[in-house]
Amino acid sequence: MVFSTIIFLCAFLPITIIGYYLMPGRGKNIFLLLCSLLFYAWGEPVYVFVMLASIVCNYAFGMAIGRFRKKRKPWLIGALAVNLGILCVFKYTGFIVANVGKFLPGLLKIPEIVLPIGISFYTFQGLSYCIDVYRDEKIVQKDPLNLALYISMFPQLIAGPIVRYLDVKEALTKREHSPELFAKGAERFIIGMSKKAILANPMGALAQQIMGSDITYMGTLVAWLGAIAYTLQIYFDFSGYSDMAIGLGKIFGFHFPENFQYPYISKSVREFWRRWHISLSTWFKDYLYIPMGGSRRGNVYLHLFIVFLATGLWHGAAWGFVLWGLWHGMFCILERVGGSLCRRKEYKNEEHDISKYGGENRKQSKGAAFIKSALGHVYTLLVVITGWVLFNLVSVRETLSYLKVMFGITKNSFMAYSPSYYMDGRTTILFVIAVLACGPWKRIFQIKDGFALCLVRRLILLILLALCFVFIITGTYNPFIYFRF
Repeated sequence: MVFSTIIFLCAFLPITIIGYYLMPGRGKNIFLLLCSLLFYAWGEPVYVFVMLASIVCNYAFGMAIGRFRKKRKPWLIGALAVNLGILCVFKYTGFIVANVGKFLPGLLKIPEIVLPIGISFYTFQGLSYCIDVYRDEKIVQKDPLNLALYISMFPQLIAGPIVRYLDVKEALTKREHSPELFAKGAERFIIGMSKKAILANPMGALAQQIMGSDITYMGTLVAWLGAIAYTLQIYFDFSGYSDMAIGLGKIFGFHFPENFQYPYISKSVREFWRRWHISLSTWFKDYLYIPMGGSRRGNVYLHLFIVFLATGLWHGAAWGFVLWGLWHGMFCILERVGGSLCRRKEYKNEEHDISKYGGENRKQSKGAAFIKSALGHVYTLLVVITGWVLFNLVSVRETLSYLKVMFGITKNSFMAYSPSYYMDGRTTILFVIAVLACGPWKRIFQIKDGFALCLVRRLILLILLALCFVFIITGTYNPFIYFRF
């Protein structure tokens, strides 16, 4: 079931909210758990049993880790093996067999295994629970229904954010409900749905129309238009889902972590990953990067390489995803290598400039800093947009062909369409709005909340809600990109 559908908005969600608030005490958790299982079973009637098996296994391993403290390591290894084993069987079996089969032609048949929706998300949540219990046995969840609710809670079940057990441990047994929190949740949900229905879907349709066409008849400007459209789509699609999940969490008394902080204003690739899919970056940092030694022990560049390799593989079983992860990892490593050298050089230059030129040169330094910031922003966007081409097309051969056209290496003698063919009035307006919406305008203009602004915001939200229904009812393109992960 998708959030931006009429059946969810007009049937499932109202019934769930009403039923939830009518339930007393513990009944709220039981009702929310049943609704979450129904939500998942609606689109995955068979694979709901895979998620239930994951819940049972993680509950058993958590109890064993908490009880057998002196011999807890084998239980943690068992939890890692089971969770990653389930993920590998469903997500990577076909990929592994297909690549091994290249060396054994005709001997191996690629199995047709359907990927359960959201398996990467709820598997990582189960893993985080077992690892956290391993680190502190006092947090073990003895109530299987509460653990089941944590793993299967429908707002963040399908596409995140990845909620760590420690983030909601207290809320599973005791949480607050208030009209103010409900209103904030509803507001966040509408904002997220607006991102999805009004911006992501039209940008996605534009990207699909261009990037799915024949590359041999494509011009450079059209290729860039398709890549930028996809860049906007994936941001508003995923951040929109995260906003809706966070909003629904507030409605039910939970506080989910933020997942995006305006990633396209970043001035470096490392900064981009502090702003993009924050819950995944934090998960890999806490459960992979730091345990390997981080920047304090061992080879930090090897650690970064492994983390970004895992990031690419987490997103999908294809070489395109692997190379996308390594593409970002390469620039993060280069930035780390160059960063310390640049900082030492800038420090020496600053000491020299201040002693020789005084305050006049500080003004020049501000101008230089602005230029450096602008160049950093352009560089980051080039890396990110290029990476999204690889992410979207997945096929390395198709990606290289597309990038050659995009950067003018391949110049086709015949171009079927110009950018104006794809950009009618409506699409142009939405494209401009999407670009502008990538920036934190409230922070830039230091806009403060007040009574008048509150009324205006409420009116805008009502208009956005109405527009969302119009776009959902009249639109035919309504996927969630991260559902396939």
